[in-house]
Amino acid sequence: MDGDALKSHIPHSARVWNYLLGGKDNFEADRRAAEHSISLKPDMVEQARADRAFLGRAVRYLAGDQGVRQFLDIGTGLPTAENTHQVAQRVAPDCRIVYVDHDPLVLAHARALLASSAEGECHYIDADLHDPDGILAKAGTLLDLTRPVAVMLVGILHHVEGAEDSHAVVRRLMAAVPSGSRLVVNHPTSVVHGERSERSARTWNESGGRPTVTLRTPAEIAAYFDGLELDEPGVVSCSRWRPEPAVREPEVDAFCAVGRKP
Repeated sequence: MDGDALKSHIPHSARVWNYLLGGKDNFEADRRAAEHSISLKPDMVEQARADRAFLGRAVRYLAGDQGVRQFLDIGTGLPTAENTHQVAQRVAPDCRIVYVDHDPLVLAHARALLASSAEGECHYIDADLHDPDGILAKAGTLLDLTRPVAVMLVGILHHVEGAEDSHAVVRRLMAAVPSGSRLVVNHPTSVVHGERSERSARTWNESGGRPTVTLRTPAEIAAYFDGLELDEPGVVSCSRWRPEPAVREPEVDAFCAVGRKP
């Protein structure tokens, strides 16, 4: 896969996040964009790590305490350590995971590196969050949509610009899964660092980085869970969602929540 197909000269959020997490699947444009973001907002690395740690804790909670066995992970990103299927299948080897992305580099790496346990299943589909019906049509051939599914929208909804558009996507996805299903969301905000976070997002958008970024408030993030039952502790900074005992990390400008469909 050549750089032109990947548009390696244009920074891409999945590759920038890979760099922030210490990965090697990125290009010079991504590294420059990441370093510039760090210069504007020095806790960017901590935020990336807190986002990733939240994903792991949420999956362990759902596969363990809540008995969820199916995960629809939309906006997979580039594989690193502790991917959804690794965490879930460590808890329950029979978990079934479907990853969804439409970035060619993400899909190439996912197919090469993400291998399921023998007891479970792990699949990857090429689809866009802006087309939830397309996602559901493909996922419905791989997951049993009559049984609870954890719909994972981790680090993806901020790439849907319009508030109504993003809420319509969430409503459509959750309408297709049964009672007992879960919604998992994390989303960047500016409530912790204010103008620094806003300037970082604005600079990314003005630089031509893709996809664009929209920051939302905790109240706007909570609105994605309308009609659902929020798990404790509700909508909080990623570093504050069910942290490990005796660990209290500083708040980061990414808030998250998990909710249950009644």
